Amino acid sequence: MKNAIHVALFGLMALSFFKEGDTRKLKFARSFINPYPRFQEYSDGGDPGEPLYLTPLIHDPKIPNDQVRQKAAVVGSQFHKVESYSGYLTVDAARKSNMFFWYFPAEEYPDYAPVVLWLQGGPGASSLFGLFVENGPYEFDSHGHLQKRNYTWSRSHNLIYIDNPVGTGFSFTGSDDGYARNEKDVGRNLHEAVMQLYELFEWSNSTGFWITGESYAGKYVPALAYHIHLMQNAVDTRVYIPLKGLAIGNGLSDPLHQLKYGDYLYQLGLIDDHGLNRFHIEEEKGKKCIEQHDMDCAFEVFDGLINGDLTNGSVFHNLTGYNYYYNYLKTDSDLPNDVLGNFIQSSATRRAIHVGNKTFHDLDKENKVEKFLKKDVMDTVAPWIAELLKDYIVCIYSGQLDIIVAYPLTRNYLMHLKFADADKYKIADRKVWQVDGEIAGYAKHAGHLIEILVRNAGHMAPGDQPKWLEWMIHHLTHYKKVV
Repeated sequence: MKNAIHVALFGLMALSFFKEGDTRKLKFARSFINPYPRFQEYSDGGDPGEPLYLTPLIHDPKIPNDQVRQKAAVVGSQFHKVESYSGYLTVDAARKSNMFFWYFPAEEYPDYAPVVLWLQGGPGASSLFGLFVENGPYEFDSHGHLQKRNYTWSRSHNLIYIDNPVGTGFSFTGSDDGYARNEKDVGRNLHEAVMQLYELFEWSNSTGFWITGESYAGKYVPALAYHIHLMQNAVDTRVYIPLKGLAIGNGLSDPLHQLKYGDYLYQLGLIDDHGLNRFHIEEEKGKKCIEQHDMDCAFEVFDGLINGDLTNGSVFHNLTGYNYYYNYLKTDSDLPNDVLGNFIQSSATRRAIHVGNKTFHDLDKENKVEKFLKKDVMDTVAPWIAELLKDYIVCIYSGQLDIIVAYPLTRNYLMHLKFADADKYKIADRKVWQVDGEIAGYAKHAGHLIEILVRNAGHMAPGDQPKWLEWMIHHLTHYKKVV
């Protein structure tokens, strides 16, 4: 298998495609839209403490919430006196499924600030990447030292990071049956986790709950929102979640209409007419597989088109020479790896965030989250998004320089989205979006839908343009006009 490719299509480990008895040494592939670094296992030999399981404490009427919160507090000089809380929430006791969260109260007016959940994609990527590299209160300087970030979503939001689905990052399950097979499983587990967080932190005066994320979270975000929407409209849930809206960045939500790379790559000059023809042929094959509901077939077609773990290099790599799909100005990744991975897995961090010696599942090893979600990858959540647009704000933002879930691909799925204001969207004026006199991008509105292109940003837009994206999320959640 070709080692030059560091990213793989759609999250299936290459091992599963080889016949029994094949003894070739394989490197587990990165999923199709997983741009995040896979960390090497690390241990400094120190005391990691014990994992903190909060669910029994939350549901014990004899224990006041302030005592539970005190147990969950993150303490350590390395965290620059930033208030935060973390621990485990049991979402499926029968399967011993527990989700790890890390919560940062808003720096400004935490009693009234909106509650924002951030979910990383992958599938199988830890949301701690977003915390430390994109929009959390911390970042690493050029010497690998942790410092406070200038632009963070926690300034005006109660900001939560959850390792999702179960089996991602520090989240874990005691049974293979606990892994999500589809987005209904994802939504159900996340909803249970969020209800427990509302029970513990009592955000009764908050102005509402917003679900955000990027990449494969283009499925996770609608999955949670739709589950909340269905449950709260059908039954009396244990805890009411005041859902207000969603924000999805460069998200894979509707593969049938998004996975159309050929024309885009041709217009960028990365392929010629012959390459365009090859892409069109493979894309048509993938389309037919999806239309026939053969998700295994669709998965394998696009593996050969984009990843190439099962062939002699992908069509994309062989035609362009690129090893990186997340910013067309870069041919290889320059994302942090060892510094972030070692920090997360150090005994001091483990002890502070209450995970003990539990395995960190975002390593360069087998990723069961990807494996069990194989049939989900090529499926769509577009009908859920269309339904959610009736009642909630949905912001779809795209980094201008992305390849893997590029703006034109997302635009194509939105043009096919069957929602109440679809006709208005198709003729809506596109306006220049400015922040402090700078052109940050372009935006258009139609009903509850807001579409934004972020200028000079790749797949991880909050990391590439932190000031503009903080401005965007603040205006969105505080009901201020973007343009």
